[in-house]
Amino acid sequence: MIKMESLARRRLLILSSHINPPAEILRPVSPLLASTSASEKGEKDNYSRSDCVFCNIIRGEAPALKVYEDDECLCILDTNPLCHGHSLIIPKRHFSSLDATPPAIIGAMCSKVPLISSAVMKATGCDAFNLLVNNGASAGQVVFHTHIHIIPRKAHDCLWASESLRRRPLTLDKEAAHLAKCIRENFTSSNNLEAIKGQASSLMGSYRER
Repeated sequence: MIKMESLARRRLLILSSHINPPAEILRPVSPLLASTSASEKGEKDNYSRSDCVFCNIIRGEAPALKVYEDDECLCILDTNPLCHGHSLIIPKRHFSSLDATPPAIIGAMCSKVPLISSAVMKATGCDAFNLLVNNGASAGQVVFHTHIHIIPRKAHDCLWASESLRRRPLTLDKEAAHLAKCIRENFTSSNNLEAIKGQASSLMGSYRER
C-alpha cells in the first residue's frame, strides 16, 4: 500500500510540473483548433478533453513555451525536462496513447522531427538527439495524450544509465524464430496492416512527385 501511494504521489508531482511550471519562463499559447474532423475515428472526445493538460495547452487555457505549430501538431518545451532543450511534439487532437493514434496523425508528427530536432540541436549546441515515446503507464507515460520526446544529446552527458549496459547479440535459434513468428501473427488484422502499407505507399508517392 505504501509503495502504491508513493508511486501515485510521484506521478502527481510529474503531472503537476506540466500543469504548473514556473511562471516567469512561460507565456500562454494562443487558442488553436483541431483541423481534422471527428468522423475520422467517430469519437467526439478525440477533439480534446477538459482533464488533459496538453488539450488545455492546445486550447490556450494553460501556459507553455511553444517552439513550433502547424495544423496537426504543436511542439513545446517540456516543463520537467531531462536536459536543456527537451521538447515535446503533441497532436492537436486527443489520443490517449500511440497505439490509439491514427497512422496519418503519427505520420504528421514524425514528418516534423527532422525540422524540429535540427533547430533544437542548433539552439542547444548539441550534435545528437534521442526520439522517445513512453507508451503506457508501465513504460513511464504520465500524461495520457500521445506525445513524442525530442531529447538533445552531447557526447559523455551520461543521461541514460542504460547506455553503459552491455548488449548481448541475438541468437538466431528456434526460440528467436518463434518470437519473430509470434510478433508477425499478432498484428491486429491483415486489413489494418494493408491499410498502413497503403498509406505509406501513398506518402512515398507524394514525396517522389515533389
